Amino acid sequence: MTGTSERDGLAGVLREWRGRRGVSQLDLALRAGTTQRHVSFIESGRSLPGRAMVVRLAESLEIPLRERNALLLAAGYAPAYPETRLDDPGLRPVRTALEGVLRGHQPYPAVIVDRHSDLVSANDAFWALTEGVAAPLLAPPLNVPRLFLDPRGMAPRIVNLDVWAWHVIDHLRLEAARNPRDRLSELLTELTALVPERPRDPGPDHLGFAVPLRLRFGDGELRLLTTLTHFGTAVDVTVAELRMEAFLPADAETASALTALTGLGRPAPATPPEPPDGGAATRRITPQPPDDGDAARRATPPEPSGAATRRAAGSSPV
Repeated sequence: MTGTSERDGLAGVLREWRGRRGVSQLDLALRAGTTQRHVSFIESGRSLPGRAMVVRLAESLEIPLRERNALLLAAGYAPAYPETRLDDPGLRPVRTALEGVLRGHQPYPAVIVDRHSDLVSANDAFWALTEGVAAPLLAPPLNVPRLFLDPRGMAPRIVNLDVWAWHVIDHLRLEAARNPRDRLSELLTELTALVPERPRDPGPDHLGFAVPLRLRFGDGELRLLTTLTHFGTAVDVTVAELRMEAFLPADAETASALTALTGLGRPAPATPPEPPDGGAATRRITPQPPDDGDAARRATPPEPSGAATRRAAGSSPV
C-alpha cells in the first residue's frame, strides 16, 4: 500500500523538473502519451502513476539517469538504471572504445570527464599542454575547467582568457540550470571569482560559429576548437555521465605544431605528479571513488555501450 509521502514526494519533484524544462502540463502529457488531467493529478498528489508512466515522464523531460532513479524512488519504486563502477568487467567494451578514441585523436588533445567535469582519462597530447601547471591542480580529482581557468593552471597562457573563460562559465551555468548539482554550483562560484570581468566587446576571437582557445605554447600560439561527445543511448548511470572533449586545430599552423610535438617524441612533457598516496597519476581510464555523498557505483548494465552522439561546441571543458 502506498502512502501519501510517495505521492507528495513525486508530485514536488515532477513539478520542479517540468518547471526547469519550461514544459506545460499539456506538452508533457503529449510527449508521455497521457492526458493533461492525469499529469495534473500526479502533480497535485491525487494520483500515483505506475512505474512505466514514471519512466515515460522522466524520458519526456530528458531527466538524467541518476535523477530518473531518484524520481522512481520518490514514487516508491526501485531504481531502473544501474550504476556500475568503471572498472567493472561489464564495462570493458566501454573502456576499450574510449581508450581507442583517445589514442586515435592523437596528435590532438582529448579528455574524458565525469559529471563533475573531473578527469577520468586523457591522451598524451593533452598532458603536453599542461606543462608548467602547479602540481596540486594535477592531483586527483583533477577538475578540467579549474585546470584551465585557475591562475596556477593554464590561465596565464590563455591569450583570450577574458573571452574564453566566460564561454566556459556560461556553458557550465547552462548545465547547472538544466541539471542542478551542488558541486557544479560551487565550481561556478569559484571560477567566476578567478577570471577577468566579462568584456563588453567579444573582439575578433569569434570565428562566426565558435570561440577558439588561444593558448601560448613554446614560442608560438595554438588555436583550438572542441567537440563534445557522449553516449546517446546509455542505460547505465556511469556511462551516461561520461563526456569526451576533443580539441581540434582551428588553423593549419596549430595542426602542424601538434603533429610536430608528438612526431619529435615529446608526447607528454608535463607528466602529472604522483598523488599524495604515492600512486601513479591516472592516464588510462580508471574509476574515481564516489564523492559528495554519491553511492558506490554498482550493478551490471544490460547494455554496456551505446551509440556516441557528437556535437560541435566552442571550446568549453565540461
